[in-house]
Amino acid sequence: MGKEVNVNLNAYVGKTISLKLNGNRRVEGVLRGYDQLMNVVLEDAFEVIDESEKHEMGKVVIRGNSIIQMECGGI
Repeated sequence: MGKEVNVNLNAYVGKTISLKLNGNRRVEGVLRGYDQLMNVVLEDAFEVIDESEKHEMGKVVIRGNSIIQMECGGI
């Protein structure tokens, strides 16, 4: 079971965020929701392979235990 975190991301709901994930992966999208385990729902999401290659993903749920870093506004 995951560890609960005390974080308030309400100010970022509806804004574009960038997530650095395990495995040196990066995903960007519009934050639509989150829970106490830092699981997040992104809409219009895409995986950034490098600056010239991006894969569209649509709406996704990212598990909180795979998130290493979160930035608002993209990278």
